[in-house]
Amino acid sequence: MQELERLEEHVSFDGVQYKYRHDSTTLGCPMTFSLFLPDKEKFPDPPLFWWLSGLTCTDDNFTHKAGAQKAAARLGVAMIMPDTSPRGKDISDSKDYDLGQGAGFYLNATQQPWAKNYKMYDYITEELSVIAHKQFKLTGKEFISGHSMGGHGALVIGLRNPERFQAISAFAPIVNPSQVPWGIKAFEEYLGDDKKDWLEWDALELMKNYNGKKVPILIDQGNADPFYEKQLQPSKIGAVANEKDYPLTLRMQKGHDHSYYTIATFIGEHLEFHLSHLANTH
Repeated sequence: MQELERLEEHVSFDGVQYKYRHDSTTLGCPMTFSLFLPDKEKFPDPPLFWWLSGLTCTDDNFTHKAGAQKAAARLGVAMIMPDTSPRGKDISDSKDYDLGQGAGFYLNATQQPWAKNYKMYDYITEELSVIAHKQFKLTGKEFISGHSMGGHGALVIGLRNPERFQAISAFAPIVNPSQVPWGIKAFEEYLGDDKKDWLEWDALELMKNYNGKKVPILIDQGNADPFYEKQLQPSKIGAVANEKDYPLTLRMQKGHDHSYYTIATFIGEHLEFHLSHLANTH
């Protein structure tokens, strides 16, 4: 069992919001994550909702701004929120906000100097998953969601692990990172110049060649999002989903932007969307 240091504990609605730190063997540095647990007596075996945050964020952005605890407490959902990347003075970084610490892109880097520590995919799908399952006894059904870079992460992790997740959702995700500036910059640094190596980390490319279990997807995108046309382009994955007869719902939200105001508005609907697919089996 990994040793966890409890940093925070807050009663919230009928549940408890926690924040922990642990020494990650996968990333080679201390990591924090947040965890919300609904009332144990009412919900002894809650499903687990994974939330992946976006560029420059930490696990605190969602816990402080999304207001998801109220709906999660009512619906009986546990929520786990990892940080976005490895951090620390000995961890490779960049002066740019969209690369390095705060911008891990939920992949396994293969290029130097990033390869030693930037393995967020393995951290989430393996190391933090073991902590959730074994130390917190969260062994029920699982869902995954995220925002922007985290929306990219949720789509990629969900599509690569269809037997594990019952549903996937995203707010303003980077759906085709191999073709937009944010993703190209990160992929060149983390994965190298061979663009064939990029395809397994691109949700649009994964869906083009998808032949696994069709895990339902919900995407919310604000039409007032300043990154909508250049960086996000969700209609691209919507078109591929139509071609593949994949169960993807893309909702354009009038007047909404890229902020947590949008997430707070619709997070309850996302949790309900995920719970509606509890009948799916592994």
